[in-house]
This record gives sequence, structure tokens and C-alpha cells, in this order.
Amino acid sequence: MRRLVLVVISMVITSLTFAQSVHEKQVPAQVKKVFHTNYPTAKNVKWDKEGEMFEVNFDQNNVKHSVVFDHQGNIHEIEVKIELSQLPKGLMEYVKTHYKQAIMGAAKIIDVRGAITYEAEIKGMDLIFDANGKFMKEMNN
Repeated sequence: MRRLVLVVISMVITSLTFAQSVHEKQVPAQVKKVFHTNYPTAKNVKWDKEGEMFEVNFDQNNVKHSVVFDHQGNIHEIEVKIELSQLPKGLMEYVKTHYKQAIMGAAKIIDVRGAITYEAEIKGMDLIFDANGKFMKEMNN
């Protein structure tokens, strides 16, 4: 019985850590205001909630974007899809040497401090690089 309770608790905690789709009506007014002010021509807008943060995925000027907000409307992260040719020099060679897989997609990420990182998506994982193209970490996707 104790084991069953632990499994159920673990499942609940795990489900709370994954993004859940939310309707725009469930997004705080301040978050929506900041979003619409910064991205007035956004199309195909989809909102998710992950923990206490709100993430919006959208297209602007035919480019996919993702922005993460806190409840007050502060932007914590901006992710913009980029062409592979826009990745820092040396990054593609690193992936070819260490992973032997083709990069399927790429993004430029700007965090709350303004620090830039790059994401290279390969089958089953995202590879994160600093602004100079130096490998930082891998994340399962």
C-alpha cells in the first residue's frame, strides 16, 4: 500500500512539472498585455503553463517564437527559431564529431539577463551551446 501511495504521489508531481495547454482566458491580464505590446502581429498563438510560468508559442513574420513569462508579465526567456546557417561557427562541426547526427532544427535563446545561448535539435535531444558555439549541455526532448 505504501508503495502505491508513493507511486501516485510521484505521478502527480511529475504531471505538474510538464507544460499544460491553457486557454488565453486563463492567462493573467498583465502577461497578455506585455505579450500583445511586444508582439502585436503574432499569429497561431498557443499558451502553456509550466509550474508558475506561462509560455506562449507563436509565429511572427513567418518565424516561430516562444516566450516565457512569470505571473507579473516579466519575460524570463525568448526563443526564436533560426536557420542552421545562423548558428555560431564550429557548432555544426562539434555536433558532427560528437553525435554523428544531423541537426534537425535550431533556435537562439535569450534569458532574463540577456545572455544568449543556442539550441541545436537532433533526434531525441536538444544540445545547448553558449553564444560562441561552445558546448554546454544536452537535454532530452
